[in-house]
Amino acid sequence: MNHSQNIHPVFDHLLQRADREDALGQKSRVVWLTGLSGSGKSTLAIGLERALHNSGKHVFVLDGDNVRMGINKNLGFSESDRTENIRRIAEIAKLFVDSGLIVICSFVSPTHEIRALAKNIIGKKDFLEVYVSASLATCEHRDVKGLYAKARKGEIKDFTGIHQEFEAPENPWLKVNTDEESFEDCLNELLNAVNKEI
Repeated sequence: MNHSQNIHPVFDHLLQRADREDALGQKSRVVWLTGLSGSGKSTLAIGLERALHNSGKHVFVLDGDNVRMGINKNLGFSESDRTENIRRIAEIAKLFVDSGLIVICSFVSPTHEIRALAKNIIGKKDFLEVYVSASLATCEHRDVKGLYAKARKGEIKDFTGIHQEFEAPENPWLKVNTDEESFEDCLNELLNAVNKEI
């Protein structure tokens, strides 16, 4: 007996993404915030999540804190581990998008290649790349987590901006500059752009 005859694909019977989007009253997308540590990604992610939630949207933030402590806690900061970190994040984000959610991802994701990997997994249409721009000097001055100081002392290796270059996106979906604009202005610009997509 061929047991494979008893295996039936269920995808045609499952709820579709459009069904979930209709139920939630929104279009699901991934807002991918990229930029140097200290550029303001987390602040903008938190602000965007709150603003969207307050307007009745269903939204979830993925960042280093809730990913590195859980599903990616076995990964370090080598080049291969960083790539795997982003790969897993993108796969999680894709599942959330398929469930109808708006996902905000806040990760340094410093190279063109690593962001292309994320975009390829999530899908070009759903991947809203936001470049949170700020100079290295500004980010190092802010240094809210003390990471730049540790990197300068050699306590952290391969730190983006100090030991490794950050490759700025060439054609991001949106660019906000926290050097030149207030966080409130940057958040309003981001929120207005996202609202047109969801």
